[in-house]
Amino acid sequence: MLAPVLITPPAITPVSLIEARAHLRVDHNDDDTLIAALISAAVDHLDGWTGILGRCLVEQEWRQNSDVSGSCVMLPLGPVIEIVSVTSGSDTIDPANYKLKTDAGDRSRVEFGGPFSGLMTVTYKAGYATIPQEDGPPVVPEQSTVPDALKVAILLLVGNWYANRETSSVPSLTELPFAVSALIAPYRRVGI
Repeated sequence: MLAPVLITPPAITPVSLIEARAHLRVDHNDDDTLIAALISAAVDHLDGWTGILGRCLVEQEWRQNSDVSGSCVMLPLGPVIEIVSVTSGSDTIDPANYKLKTDAGDRSRVEFGGPFSGLMTVTYKAGYATIPQEDGPPVVPEQSTVPDALKVAILLLVGNWYANRETSSVPSLTELPFAVSALIAPYRRVGI
């Protein structure tokens, strides 16, 4: 399987700068640039093809190219929200000719009506859906539906990095704080 290609990155992060500042008990904006960078680093550590979770957090669009010999294309990132398009060469496949299937382990695939052989491109949206902005008074910004456990893990990483700005800290040297590992464990995608 070829590596997926990010087409449209997330429009928002799972936690906002305001949420991170509240978690850190920071009531000024002097460190906003640093805090935003720490949020981005924590999300990058967990999210997408290169993240340790092996899944998408906030809604984003990916393209999966596969050399198919059979009746399905596996989608390596989830949770899959929807299939945007399926193409074979320059031909767009009619949505009536395929179905999105997701198993109990949250692994998704596109199944075709019969066997297929050749290069197939699947464009899909993955991640936890974003709730759109509401314009009425008061204006409610876009919101993430990422599970609270993953949001807390991001906030704990941000807090740890904010408090410990050096490459190592004494007395305890750990790769991830234990609470973060425990919070993200149920969401890790493990290949077979």
